[in-house]
Amino acid sequence: MAQSAEPPADPSPRAFPAWLPWLTWGLGATLFLYGFFQRIAPSVMIDSLMRDFMASGAVLGNLSAVYFYAYAALQIPVGLMLDRWGARRMLTLGAGLCAAGSLAFGFADTLTLAYLGRLLIGAGAAFSFVGSLTLAAAWFPANRFAQFSGMTMMVGMIGGFAAQAPLAAVVEVTGWRPVLIAAAALGAALAAAIWLAVRDTPPGSPQPRHGEGQSPAQLLRGLLEVLGKRQNWLISLCAAAMSAPMLSFAGLWGVAWLIQAHGLSRPEAAGTASLLLIGWAVGSPLAGGISDRLDRPKRTMQAGMVLGLVSFGALLYIPGLPQPLLWALFFLAGCGLGSMVVCYALIRQANRPQVTGAALGFSNGMSVGAGAVFQPVIGLLLDLKWDGAMLDGARVYSAEAYAFAFSVLVVYLALCLAMSFFIRQNRPEERPR
Repeated sequence: MAQSAEPPADPSPRAFPAWLPWLTWGLGATLFLYGFFQRIAPSVMIDSLMRDFMASGAVLGNLSAVYFYAYAALQIPVGLMLDRWGARRMLTLGAGLCAAGSLAFGFADTLTLAYLGRLLIGAGAAFSFVGSLTLAAAWFPANRFAQFSGMTMMVGMIGGFAAQAPLAAVVEVTGWRPVLIAAAALGAALAAAIWLAVRDTPPGSPQPRHGEGQSPAQLLRGLLEVLGKRQNWLISLCAAAMSAPMLSFAGLWGVAWLIQAHGLSRPEAAGTASLLLIGWAVGSPLAGGISDRLDRPKRTMQAGMVLGLVSFGALLYIPGLPQPLLWALFFLAGCGLGSMVVCYALIRQANRPQVTGAALGFSNGMSVGAGAVFQPVIGLLLDLKWDGAMLDGARVYSAEAYAFAFSVLVVYLALCLAMSFFIRQNRPEERPR
């Protein structure tokens, strides 16, 4: 699979400029940043989207979550396509699909076209994270894989931050449609840059023989092996629990909650919610480094889950928090939940190298699938507690309704923390080969 690609055989440092590997990985990571921007962007457009499409909370949750349906469903096929056609082609295709989807969403005058736009954006962004790691594996030493996993996640969080306070300020002035049309132009430019600058392997390295390797029957057996392993499900469910607050709270409903429950303006609310993403950007590489140094990914993950659960629960259930404490809790929750990245190390340890790609794709799909599940679920729970209040054609939910709806995230995270004690971390000599 793509994620377990062999690193280059120590090419001469003079074979290519020192900046070329960073440019190559950086363009792939930029697509992940762009996809993350698109993932989070609806959170600062909720009232406008509700008004323009006459949508309820459940409908809006589904509209945003269509991105995650496509993204999560494609994670295992993405690995196969990267193996067959290479990162350069697939990342170019991904950026092009994102651009087309953003354009369709920006011009959408019906919910159907808006759904199609979000579906295309999610399908294109699906190539970004795995594709970036594929390039990192090909252009950098193998012992830096965990580092680049955390760094790629950190770059994505920058896109999430840009989709909060900065985007909210722009949307206040221009509206949401011009933003998405401009994003479509950026996506097209990124597709061109990837096609022109990215190569699958360094100069002088053996070129990948795309289309060859395992037979379809072998791939199917490997996938069934991954799906049949209890450890993969436990690890992936924990990854999903840690991703859910970021994807469904910071990614969609958190800004509206801060406006309603804490009386913040839209830019203030977006800036506050973005602190969870900033915390995630700090916590991901930090947890990856700690896990690599100590070889204790399970304990690192559990410590992050505890910090995230306590901080996120305090945000929701302690009334009257002063602004500085609110900021600190958002940041700490992000730091703790950002340790989700070490789930990839646990997955690599639990599976044979021949099926690592399928296992990573499965875990990443489960993680992102948390957004597909919880965004509409929270919208549905909000609708159940809606008291009929409207403002400028959009539904307004009470602080109590938000607390009720967000409880599903706290309960799921607590359950998965309990389940994490059943994860077995293999010693090096016990790891599958």
